[in-house]
Amino acid sequence: MADDDSSGGVSLRCLSLYSRGGGGCKVGAATSDEFGEVAKGFKPVCGTHDTSVDCFSYGVDRFWKRNNRKKNLEVEKEPHGKNTMDVFLPDDVLEMCLMRLPLASLMNSRLVCKKWRALTITPRFMQMRRDGCFPSPWLFVFGTVRDGYCSREIYGFDVSFKKWHKIEAEVLTGRFLFSVATVRDDIYIVGGRSSTSRMDGSSCKTHRGVLVFSPSTKSWHKVASMKHARSKPVLGVCEVNSDRLIVKSQHTHFLRSRTRVGGVSDVYEDPHRLSVRRLSRNSIDEKVKHASVKDRRRFLIIAVGGLGSWEEPLDSCEIYDSSSNKWSETQRLPVDFGVVCSAVVCNGTFYVYSETDKLAAYDIGHGFWVPVQMTPAPPRVHEYSPKLVSCDDRRLFMVSVSWCEGDGEIGRRNKAVRKFWELDLVYLTWNEVSKHPDAPMDWNAVFVADKNLIFGVEMFKIFGQVLEFLTMCDVSDPAMKWVHVSKNQVAREMDAASCVMKSMAVVHL
Repeated sequence: MADDDSSGGVSLRCLSLYSRGGGGCKVGAATSDEFGEVAKGFKPVCGTHDTSVDCFSYGVDRFWKRNNRKKNLEVEKEPHGKNTMDVFLPDDVLEMCLMRLPLASLMNSRLVCKKWRALTITPRFMQMRRDGCFPSPWLFVFGTVRDGYCSREIYGFDVSFKKWHKIEAEVLTGRFLFSVATVRDDIYIVGGRSSTSRMDGSSCKTHRGVLVFSPSTKSWHKVASMKHARSKPVLGVCEVNSDRLIVKSQHTHFLRSRTRVGGVSDVYEDPHRLSVRRLSRNSIDEKVKHASVKDRRRFLIIAVGGLGSWEEPLDSCEIYDSSSNKWSETQRLPVDFGVVCSAVVCNGTFYVYSETDKLAAYDIGHGFWVPVQMTPAPPRVHEYSPKLVSCDDRRLFMVSVSWCEGDGEIGRRNKAVRKFWELDLVYLTWNEVSKHPDAPMDWNAVFVADKNLIFGVEMFKIFGQVLEFLTMCDVSDPAMKWVHVSKNQVAREMDAASCVMKSMAVVHL
C-alpha cells in the first residue's frame, strides 16, 4: 500500500494524526472550511512530499498570513500617511489658527471639510476674530451698470492684498439707486429702484425694502421695510446703549389721523377703540424696552431725504431699531434746510449737510433737530456735492471741490481741486487739512471711512473708456497724504452710468 492515497486526496500523515488523536486534523479541517479549499477540488493543505513542517504549524501560518493581509498593507502605507497629516487638533486650537487667516483664505478653508465650515461660520467665531484685531478693511462697490442693465455683481477690494474680487448677487438684479450702510460685519441695502428693462423712468418702481448682505458668509436676508419708498436716501448708523429710550413715532400717528380717508379722525370715529390701541402701543413699547435691555449690541439706522415714488425730494426722516426690527418716523428736517446731500454719525450725533450749505444735527437721545450755527461754509463748486465723513467717531470731515489759489482763469476744470476740511466741534469752524492729488473728474465721487482711514473711489468716462481710481488717506498721519491703491482694474467692463449709480461700503473682515 502506498504512502499516499491519491484517490481520496488525503495525506497519510493526516490519517496517522487522525488515528492517534481520534479526531482528525481539526486545524486543517477548520482552515479548509474557512478558506474554502475543500470546495475548490479538495486540495490538501499538506503536500505529498516529505516536509519538516507539520500540519498544525503550516495551517496556522497560512491562517495568520491571510487574516492579516489587510493589516500588513496598512502597516506598509503607514509611513507615507504620517508624511501628510496624522495629527488631530482640538477645536479651540483649530479656531485660533483659522481666525488668523485673511478673509480670502478663510473662505477657501471652508471648502476643506464640513467641520471647518461649521467652525468658521458661527457668530462666536466671527466675534472672536473681530476681538482679536485680525480682520482687515474690505471695500465693496455696488450699483454697477453693464450693457444698459443694472448689474447683479458686487466688486470687493481686499486692501491688504490690493486685489479685486467679484461676487454674484442675484437678488440685486435690476435694482439701482439704493444706498448702503455698514453695520459691523453686514451691509444694509436700503431703498432704491428696480426695472426689468433698461433704466428709464417709465418702468421703474421705488422700493421700501431693506436687504442685508453678509460678506463673510455670502448670505442675504431681509429686515423690516421703511415707512416710505425712497431712492438714494441718506443714511447714518449709530450704536446705542441698552438704556437709551425707545424711538417714538408720535409724528407718524398724527399723520395717520389727519390723512384718514373721508376726513374723519380716529377720535370721533370710536374713542374706545382708540384708547385700546393706545394701550396696546404702550404695552408693545414696554416689551421692546425690556427686550432692548437684553440686547447689548443694539444699533439704529437713520434714513433721511432721498426721492419718492414720483421723484419728489423728501424731507422726512425715519429710524430703524434693531432691537424691535421696526422703522419709526421721527421729526422732519428743519424748515428751509434744503435738499440733503450727505450725512454721517459722529460722537453719537447725526449730522446732515444740504446743497444750500446748511448743517443740522439730530439728537438721537431726545429725538429732535438742532441747526448748527457754523462759520461760513468752505467755498466750493456747487456742481459737486460735498460729502461728510467721520473717523474714529470723533472727527468730522467734509470733502468738497474748490478752485485752487493762484493765477489762471477761474472756471476751468484743470484749476479745480478736491479739498478736505475738518470741523472743530467746539468752535464750529472749518479748517482745511488736506488736498486730493487727482483732478475732480467724477461728479459723484464716493468717500467712506473705517477707523482712521478714508477711502475714496472716483469713476469717470474718458476717451470712450470708464476708468476708476481708488485712493486712501490715513488721518492719524499729520501729513494726511493720499495714496493710490488701485487704478483701472474693474471699471473698463462697465457702462458710463456706473459713475452715477455706484455706491461703496467698507467692512472690517
